[in-house]
Amino acid sequence: MSRASRSGSSSRPRNPSRAWLEAQATAIRPWHRRALGCGLLAALATLVQLGGLAWIVAQAMIAGQGIAELWPALLVVGLALTLRAVAQWGQEVSGQACGLAVKRAVRAQLLAKLHALGPVRLASRHSAGLASQLVDQVESLEGYYARFRPQVMLALAVPLLYLAVVLWLNWLAAVWLLIAAPLIPLFMALIGMGAQRLNEAQFRAVTRLSGHFLDRVRGITTLQLFGLGERATAEVSDVAHDYRRRSMRTLRVAFLSSAVLEFFAAVSVAVVAIYIGLGLLGYIDYGPAGELDLFSGLFILLLAPEFFQPLRTLSQHYHDRASALGAAEGLMALLDEPVPESDSAAAPTPSAPVTAAVELEAVELSHVGRQRVLGPLSLRVETGEVVALVGPSGSGKSSLLQLIAGFVAADRGRVAVAPGAAIAWLDQRPLIIQGTLAENLRLVAPTASDTALHEALEEAGLGDWLRAAAYGLETPLGERGVGLSGGEGQRLALARIFLSPARLVLLDEPTAALDPETERVVVAALQRLAASGRTLLVATHHPALMAMADRVLALDDGRLITAPGTPWQEASNS
Repeated sequence: MSRASRSGSSSRPRNPSRAWLEAQATAIRPWHRRALGCGLLAALATLVQLGGLAWIVAQAMIAGQGIAELWPALLVVGLALTLRAVAQWGQEVSGQACGLAVKRAVRAQLLAKLHALGPVRLASRHSAGLASQLVDQVESLEGYYARFRPQVMLALAVPLLYLAVVLWLNWLAAVWLLIAAPLIPLFMALIGMGAQRLNEAQFRAVTRLSGHFLDRVRGITTLQLFGLGERATAEVSDVAHDYRRRSMRTLRVAFLSSAVLEFFAAVSVAVVAIYIGLGLLGYIDYGPAGELDLFSGLFILLLAPEFFQPLRTLSQHYHDRASALGAAEGLMALLDEPVPESDSAAAPTPSAPVTAAVELEAVELSHVGRQRVLGPLSLRVETGEVVALVGPSGSGKSSLLQLIAGFVAADRGRVAVAPGAAIAWLDQRPLIIQGTLAENLRLVAPTASDTALHEALEEAGLGDWLRAAAYGLETPLGERGVGLSGGEGQRLALARIFLSPARLVLLDEPTAALDPETERVVVAALQRLAASGRTLLVATHHPALMAMADRVLALDDGRLITAPGTPWQEASNS
């Protein structure tokens, strides 16, 4: 992550968004230089092309030369035109490479941050909002690096090159161009400040819209049951119209800026054209006007639009800068979100390699805005052992499983899992994607055969259901298990565990909210899973799951205690 994204707000520069954008450009400097080089080469080719055209017209009209005498000049103009096209293509390709490289790097930073935060700390953020940042806001960065940044340097260098040529031909025409040139970037900056604020508001609006719409889609069944379908539709429509109005305001500013800049460029070119025309007709004899001839006048007239073209192109891409600055604000907020790190000084150094399935030493865990939720505690779970975690709600059972799974990092202490051990996770709401039954099973075993899928479903207690299904393994399922009951979804998740290579299985209330018959089926499947030699840690209140455990550990206020009235082994406390 860049220095700008890691530092706190107190140490940020005055314009943190711009500093962050510039920091992302460090790795693309070679491509950026290629884009600049191609742009300058295109400018030189344009200079040769326009100069050749002016010379050919002057020689044909004044000296009366024909094609036989002018073909070398025509060849030079053709070569210059070809070189200009190739250079512009190279500039576009190099710019696109810059944009793609930055998008890949920023997405990698975001994914690394999401991985570091984990599902627990991301629970407060809407998945649709995160998806919008990963897709829409990152895509908004491409234009800034692909087009705007190279054009900033070209908008300075190319007009100066053309101005030097015009100054050599006629200093008064150069003065006209020099007076008009600063007006374009001045108005571009004034309008761009307002465009940036509008883009920031637009990105916030689309993030809210994404979450709002996804919430209504997920809850459409409940809304219809309570007769609130029309009301929800009206709410989504209102939010969408608000986003449309924000988008139109942004477009109005963009079109306004383009119209203003085109006006000043057109007026400036017209002034130069009037000066050249009157000078050639002899109506102006001030300064170098009397020295104008057809070649110099036509060359200056052809160069005048090209003098403003880099500035006009920059103005066209200025909204890319505003969009990137607006997106950077939201991306920086996510990248700057603090990730608590383990206190390495407090973690004991292991005297031997990890031999157990799980080892915890003097572990403590706290969440942002809350006091300590876990620890200090120490725990050792042997390979193949079945451990049940019991305790009242809020005692820390789920937090302990999340800690072992790596969803959160310990504030202090050491958490070690057997090297190379894959971990399977199952909670009360297993992940089920929209697709076929086979596709859901192959999430954990992409190369599994149909026979292996059948065996896993039999082990999970879904054999009878599968035989009754009309489409078998091709039975379509909806997102979040639409088409399955709660118990069937839980057993489908268990079938995935049977398919997976994971030897450590973490289960958080796997039988909660199930009817008694389904409970018995799930418990029987877990017993078969334990018999396969896997290590199981189960947070539960179910007597049958406690009975199948080798140990029952009770938690209270985040600490392990002896389960009252039970003969099981006492847990160790730090």
